[in-house]
Amino acid sequence: MNGSDFKSLSEVLEKIRQTNSKLEKISKLGNFLKTLDDESLFAALRLLTSSTHPPWTNVELQVGYSTLTTLLLEISGISKKKFSEIYLKHGDLGDTAEEIIAQGKVIQPLVKEDLSIIKVFNILRKVAEYEGEGSYSFRKNALRELFINASPIEAKYLIKIITGELRIGLSEGLLEEALAYALNMSVSNLREKILLLPDIAEVSKKLRRNPNEEIELELLRPTSFMLAEPMSSAEEIANYFNKEIIAEFKYDGIRAQIHKKGDKVKIFSRRLDEISFYLPEIKSSIVKLKDDFILDSEIISFKQGKPVSFNILQRRLRRKEIDKELLEEIPLRAIVYDVLYYKGKIVYKLPLKERKVILTELDLKDNLELGFYKYVKNSLEISKLFEESLNKGFEGLMIKDPDSPYSPGKRGKAWIKLKKEFDTLDVVIVAAEYGHGKRAGVFSDYTFAVRNGDQLKIIGKAYSGLTDEEIEMMDKLLRSLCIEDLGYKIIVRPKVVLEVAFDSIQESDRHDSGFALRFPRIKRIRWDKSIEEIDTLDRVKEIYSRKRASFA
Repeated sequence: MNGSDFKSLSEVLEKIRQTNSKLEKISKLGNFLKTLDDESLFAALRLLTSSTHPPWTNVELQVGYSTLTTLLLEISGISKKKFSEIYLKHGDLGDTAEEIIAQGKVIQPLVKEDLSIIKVFNILRKVAEYEGEGSYSFRKNALRELFINASPIEAKYLIKIITGELRIGLSEGLLEEALAYALNMSVSNLREKILLLPDIAEVSKKLRRNPNEEIELELLRPTSFMLAEPMSSAEEIANYFNKEIIAEFKYDGIRAQIHKKGDKVKIFSRRLDEISFYLPEIKSSIVKLKDDFILDSEIISFKQGKPVSFNILQRRLRRKEIDKELLEEIPLRAIVYDVLYYKGKIVYKLPLKERKVILTELDLKDNLELGFYKYVKNSLEISKLFEESLNKGFEGLMIKDPDSPYSPGKRGKAWIKLKKEFDTLDVVIVAAEYGHGKRAGVFSDYTFAVRNGDQLKIIGKAYSGLTDEEIEMMDKLLRSLCIEDLGYKIIVRPKVVLEVAFDSIQESDRHDSGFALRFPRIKRIRWDKSIEEIDTLDRVKEIYSRKRASFA
């Protein structure tokens, strides 16, 4: 065996799983990655992130638990009853696969092949790409080839990679640290590059070729979005900046990064998915513009002079067909408020006040418009504009430092958001229970968590706020994300992000976070956000302390 074998990778992952030391996890993986050639390193990073393609290609492994279970039953020859017993013992499909394969296989390969990292990656990439008639059979046969050649520990980690459930304490942050260790470079330097090119495997390929290569923006390839920090009052904001600042209306829409190169247009969501298909009227307006550019914008819809709700707006991103009726029902506009690239020049490093001037050169019309902004000097002017924003049906204000560059992927106080309803949290669903009454038999009660370092900590449970249509859709989705069925509830892969409103936060020993939300209610499903963007336990503690102080 050598470092390029999938078994070697699996054994390293098992060692990582068995240690709680962050430094050990980084050194074990980092030392392993050092041994890999360029192609194997690229493939290994793809596997470790459970991705066969860059996020913006919208290509994903379409392999569910039922397909994997069927394969394991066929290859092992064990009964469904025995399979269930083993699964119930472990509560994890990967661990189940390891035990089953260790007991023997009734289907053997004609010629036994050792699995390499590259071979596993290439087969999974073909599985993800295959479409059309016979796709299920193709996927199943391709995966069968992997599993009949797999050792028990390889079967275990094949399952975990395919399902996106490594669950070995190897977070995205630790993976970046391990790669930095392997490449002998600083973590901060590597992360800067990954923020500009949000694909760790592609970044590794470039740096292996040239360790000093500068990674820059590229047209038609998304970069990370700049993010904002919340503040609770106009006074806090004014005191923090203590100078003239830029205020914009905060639109409750879909964040979108618009790329134009010649007559090609691509629009990306904040999760880096390409969403151009869902926005034909925006795309057609962009094509008419001259010059090449990358713009930051918010997609919103107006009805009778008022913006429609976020939930209605998101229907556009869940429809397989965009017909004339839908275009009339939910007409869209792109509000453009920043520019990262223009006329062959990278401009995101320029101060915001200069980028605003560049935006005035764009001849925006049809379904495009320049976002409103105004310079404000004190809390009174901020408050006045905040009220104006609310009266127009918007969420509040974005306050920005006019001297700040655009910092892809970074959340900092160069941008501040001031919202009407401050007490909301972005959380991820980790479990679901059956509802009652008309919701009996439907998973409609959701347990959710916030981030605490590499872990998820439960903060509460909610069942109100969604429409019947959304609940029905969520029931199907959560069943497909199930990783453990406890009868009355299911544990699910943490993927669905909710924005949850609440009255207050209280200390509680009911949840492992040590806190509980009082009267939580679902404000909306955040299809545009990933688990990396949910709120943290520190944020919960901050709100708790602030509220407590206000009543002292």
